[in-house]
Amino acid sequence: MKGIDLRKNLLTGSLSPSIGNLTRMQYLSFGINALSGEVPKELGQLTEQITLSFSSNNFSGPLPPELGNLSKLQELYIISSGVSGEIPSTFANLLSLQVLWASDTELTGKIPEFIGNWSNLNTLRLSEISNASTSLSFITNMKSLSILVLKNINVIGTIPSNISELKELQHLLLGNNSLNGTLPQQKSESLLNIDVSYNNLVGTIPSWVNKQNLHINLVGNNFTIDNSNNSTLLSGLICLQKDFPCNRDHYNFGINSGGKQITSSNGLVYEKDDEALGPADYFVTSSKRWAVSNVGIFLGNNNATYTSNSFSQFTNTLDPELFQTTRLSASSLRYYGLGLENGNYTVKLQFAEIGFENYQTWKGLGRRIFDIYIQGKLEIKDFDIKKEAGAVPLRAVQKEFKARVSQNYLEIHLYWAGKGTCCIPARSTYGPSISAISATPTFYVVQRRKKSRTNDDDEEFLGMDVKPFTFGYAELRTATNDFDYSKKLGEGGFGPVYKAWDLHEEDREIELVDSKISKKFNREEVRRTIRVAFLCTQASPAARPSMSKVVAMLSGDTDAGGTEVSRPGYLVDWKFNDANTLMSQIEQGTTDPMQCDSCVSTSMVAMPSPSHNNPTHPMLQDINNEL
Repeated sequence: MKGIDLRKNLLTGSLSPSIGNLTRMQYLSFGINALSGEVPKELGQLTEQITLSFSSNNFSGPLPPELGNLSKLQELYIISSGVSGEIPSTFANLLSLQVLWASDTELTGKIPEFIGNWSNLNTLRLSEISNASTSLSFITNMKSLSILVLKNINVIGTIPSNISELKELQHLLLGNNSLNGTLPQQKSESLLNIDVSYNNLVGTIPSWVNKQNLHINLVGNNFTIDNSNNSTLLSGLICLQKDFPCNRDHYNFGINSGGKQITSSNGLVYEKDDEALGPADYFVTSSKRWAVSNVGIFLGNNNATYTSNSFSQFTNTLDPELFQTTRLSASSLRYYGLGLENGNYTVKLQFAEIGFENYQTWKGLGRRIFDIYIQGKLEIKDFDIKKEAGAVPLRAVQKEFKARVSQNYLEIHLYWAGKGTCCIPARSTYGPSISAISATPTFYVVQRRKKSRTNDDDEEFLGMDVKPFTFGYAELRTATNDFDYSKKLGEGGFGPVYKAWDLHEEDREIELVDSKISKKFNREEVRRTIRVAFLCTQASPAARPSMSKVVAMLSGDTDAGGTEVSRPGYLVDWKFNDANTLMSQIEQGTTDPMQCDSCVSTSMVAMPSPSHNNPTHPMLQDINNEL
């Protein structure tokens, strides 16, 4: 027997040192299990080894120096294995090595220069190595190199000017490092995918970036963007440089990842996101409202697509169509809200696992695991859509986060660190996947009218656009002295509503029951009634149930727990005919916004007072006309 493949068996415990007795073994894989302990040094006795893999395990301790004895070794995979320490100096003897893949490990230290002597190496993928600090000088003589991925390992210095001499190089991914200088003036014809995002590169962009069939990601640098270059590639790139220098004129956005434009049940427009991205691409919308960036090469699949769709019916959502498409990535997927007003936002991410639809067979054993970052902060590590859905197929998952925008942009980053499975039910079934994204402000936004193009200082408030006259919970609690009965807000009693929500969040809503009532009451009926009340006070009309459904829920004929409930809100939607007429004319093309006497912009304010243009006209009549 020359090979043992023990992948995907959920094995636990440690590897026995007796494994060193398998001296004739050539192929050995323990990947995608839960093995622990140190990697046994006895593996160094398997001198006939050609392929060795112990990825996706829970090992600890350093790589055994004895592995340097495997002079015939051609492929070594240690992705997400748990090993730590530096790459042993004995690895200099691995001159037959063709593939080395080490990502999401605890490895540390500088990348050894002897790697440059591995003349047979065609694939080198290293990422997340702390204290690495290395230059690219070691790759100069690696003429067989086809795939070079060095991510987040503090690569310094410049990109070698003679990198075009590596005629076999097809994929060059160098994102999230500290490279400086300029892009090389020449590129080999074989090089098809280039990622240099999130470095410190400067200067003008060479003309070869416009070559056909080239995928290149230039996000997060300090390039000089030449406005005379009208290429599609560079369109909008100025918004994705280091300081994201976009105009401030947006305050929300919605994205239907991988699909067409959809208006959700609560009225939010999710714009289409069906651009065909490749292994190293980005896209900025024509309005410069949002952008998307993708980096990553799917293992063993040169024809991979980065979107997916399903015509299945999804549950746990009022908008199943949003979940029928997803955008995928083999490594790093970022979305950006651009030109946003500074302030606090609610970010909603929506997911549905369509890669493992049949959980009853082996095809449902796959695990898609990735990390979620918002504004650079790790919000969820090892996020698993299937697990979040309770292992229920085709069940939508929604996650909400609070984010602070301070430099007029919002970044959402989904990152695969090598965990989970890679090839169930098929190759390339791994990495980040998302169905929809939205961001809405928690501050107040007003529209302003500028009297003319030449007099920008003469402005007039027209009305409010987002949550006007909405009081927050903290404001009400302070104003009512912790909802003291003597401070009751009007006959409607909004105070008790917020008090009810306070108790609900603390799982104490039973305390709302009148103390005069006997303790012998049905607690579930009380909770059901309170939940129905919360549903009836939702800010969006689309989220509030009909009266027939209210009756059915109160009687217990319909489940009241199947709909998501958020904190109640109260919205007075002031509408101004002059603003509406103006915007309608612009949309219909009957008015040129650049020539009109009044132009509309947005701005954030703390708490404006309502204006009333005609003091002789009753304001309540305007309100009644709107109802």
